[in-house]
Amino acid sequence: MYRVIAKAQLKQGVSINDRGLGETVRGLVRSGRLMTGAAFRWQNHLFVYAECMDLPVEADALMPEAAELLEDWPGQTDKRKWIPMIDVFHFNEPASWEHWLRKEPVERRAGRVAHLKPEMAASYIYYHYQLQEEQAFHGPKYEIIAMHENLLFGYQEFPAVVEPPVLPGKLKTSGTPSNWSDSRMDLHFQPWEDSHLYFKPIETLFAYYVDEFRTR
Repeated sequence: MYRVIAKAQLKQGVSINDRGLGETVRGLVRSGRLMTGAAFRWQNHLFVYAECMDLPVEADALMPEAAELLEDWPGQTDKRKWIPMIDVFHFNEPASWEHWLRKEPVERRAGRVAHLKPEMAASYIYYHYQLQEEQAFHGPKYEIIAMHENLLFGYQEFPAVVEPPVLPGKLKTSGTPSNWSDSRMDLHFQPWEDSHLYFKPIETLFAYYVDEFRTR
């Protein structure tokens, strides 16, 4: 299974109401190509999250309905509508279809965003990769944090499921601070205009899960 997270930017002044942006994702979930598919909005940014069964599905193929609403991204020979975001932290990862199936109903699928101080991005990745691969302590199974530039996007599910990872960690070290607060994550984040630190929740556009279609 592959987890895909990507980011796009809406054109100035466009409306996304009643655009049917989730129809392709809904069909992919219904057909079994995706286990979960969801999209989120913050200001003029769109985020898509997908759990792909056999092969990764490109973001353009997940939300073709949005193409005319999105700005082009430069930087490659062919301009893109979506930019892949880099997975910088997860407590758990899929070992199989059965392992990743939700055992209890999910009440809410949510997105959140935060900004790192650019000079602290490497430190943030260092601490989180160490925690992730040393499996120093456990956290929400389905949570994941991805990054583009200094923008963090997080996917979450509630109520949270906490269980030990099935797949082994890649590190045999023990460098994660025993008291996580010693990592001083408060120094890594850019404060919001209202002085809030860390993540803020964003709008969920749609969220589909394979179980929703099994009895239909």
